[in-house]
Amino acid sequence: MPHPLPSPREITASGPLKGRVTVPGDKSISHRSLMLSALAVGESRISWLLEGEDVLATAAAMRSMGADIERGADGVWRVHGVGVGGLLQPQAALEMGNSGTSTRLLMGLIASHGITATFTGDASLSKRPMGRVIEPLSKMGAEFTASPGGRLPLMLRGINPAVPIAYTLPVASAQVKSAVLLAGLNTPGITRVIEPVATRDHSERMLRGFGAELTVEESPAGKIISIRGEAELKPQEIVVPGDPSSAAFLVVAATIVPGSDIVVENVGLNPTRAGIFTALRLMGASIEEVNPREVGGEPVADLRVRHASLTAIEVPGELAPSMIDEYPALFVAAAFAHGRTVARGAHELRVKESDRIAAMAAALGACGVETEEFEDGLAVLGRGGDPIAGGATIATHLDHRVAMSLAVAALNAKAPVTLDDASPVATSYPAFFDQLAQLQA
Repeated sequence: MPHPLPSPREITASGPLKGRVTVPGDKSISHRSLMLSALAVGESRISWLLEGEDVLATAAAMRSMGADIERGADGVWRVHGVGVGGLLQPQAALEMGNSGTSTRLLMGLIASHGITATFTGDASLSKRPMGRVIEPLSKMGAEFTASPGGRLPLMLRGINPAVPIAYTLPVASAQVKSAVLLAGLNTPGITRVIEPVATRDHSERMLRGFGAELTVEESPAGKIISIRGEAELKPQEIVVPGDPSSAAFLVVAATIVPGSDIVVENVGLNPTRAGIFTALRLMGASIEEVNPREVGGEPVADLRVRHASLTAIEVPGELAPSMIDEYPALFVAAAFAHGRTVARGAHELRVKESDRIAAMAAALGACGVETEEFEDGLAVLGRGGDPIAGGATIATHLDHRVAMSLAVAALNAKAPVTLDDASPVATSYPAFFDQLAQLQA
C-alpha cells in the first residue's frame, strides 16, 4: 500500500496552552470493538470510535469478510456481524496501511477460520516482525507464506477446526496475546495464554463483555488467560473512552510550556495503559484526575494539566508494558527536566513503526538535546525547563508518535522545528494539529 506524498510541517512556539479538549477514541479499544462486533450475531453500536487510518483499515478488512459496517450521520458506527466461524473469503488482499494492531489481531481472527487471506501494508509496516504471531498461530494449525524475516506481504491459510494450545508469551505483547485469544474464539476446547509480564487487558475485558467464556487466574508462571472456543458473541452498545496514548502528547505539551493550564476530557485510565501518567507524576508533573468514572467497563477521568517544573528520574522498568507507546512523549518531557532521565527496559521500541529509540535520539539531538542511546532505551539530559534549540528538520520515519513528539517539543523551542512528513499523524490522531492550534489560541 503506497504512502501518501510527504507533507512537511513547521511548528513554532507560540505561548501557553489553555482550554479544554477531547482526544480521539482509544485506538486499541476501537480495533477490538469492530472485530468482536463483526463476530457477534445482530447489530452492535459503537460511539466515539477512533476514525484514524489504522482503525478504518480494520473496518475495511471486516467488511471484506462479510460484516456490514456503516457510520451513521450521528457519528455512531453500526455493525451487523456474521457470527463466530462465519467469516467469508476476502476477494482481495487486506490492505493494512501502517497498522500493526490490525494485522496481528486479524491474523489471529482468521487463523481458526477455513479461509485464506493476504496481508499487505505500507513501507513502515512491511518492516515490522510478524514471526511472534506466526509462531503460536502455526501451532494451532494455520499456515503462513511470509516475506523474508517473517514480514509483510504474507499469506495466511486458516484452518477449521484449529487446535487449542497453551502458549507462554516470550515477549510482553498484548497483540500476540490477543491474536491467540481471538484464534481461540473459533477453536474447539480451551485455548490458554500464559502471560509472565502483564500487558494491556482490553481484549480480556471486551471478550467477556461480548459473552465469551474467559477466565484469568494467577500462577507462579504468571497470569493464565483461558478462553473456551466455539463461542457465541452477543451484540453490544460500546462507548470508546479517549485514547491515553493520544492524551499523553497534550499532557506533555501543557507540562513543558510555561503558563499552560488545560483539561483533557474523557481519558481512558486502564491501569495496563496509564504508565505514562505515573512516570510524569514521578517527575513532578501536575496531572489532576477530575470526575473519575467508568465507561464500558473501563476507568475514565478528565485530566487537568498545568505547567510544572520537572525533575529527572530513572523510569521504573515495571512501567514499560503500560506505557510502551508513550516513551517518545516521555523522552520529550525529559528534555525539559532538571537532570538526566534514564528510561530502559523498552526493547519493543526497536520494532515499532520505526526504531523509536534511534529515531528519538536523532530527533532530539538535532534540536540540541544531549542523549545516550542504549539497546533498550534512552538517557536524556534535560534543559532544566529552558527552551530547546530547535531549528532542525526532523525525519519522522513514517511514525505518527515520532511526529507528534517533536511537534510537542517544538512548542518550547527557540527556533521552529520542521517535520519532514506530518501525514503519518492521521493514522491515530487526525485532529492533532487542529487541537494544538485550538489550545494555543
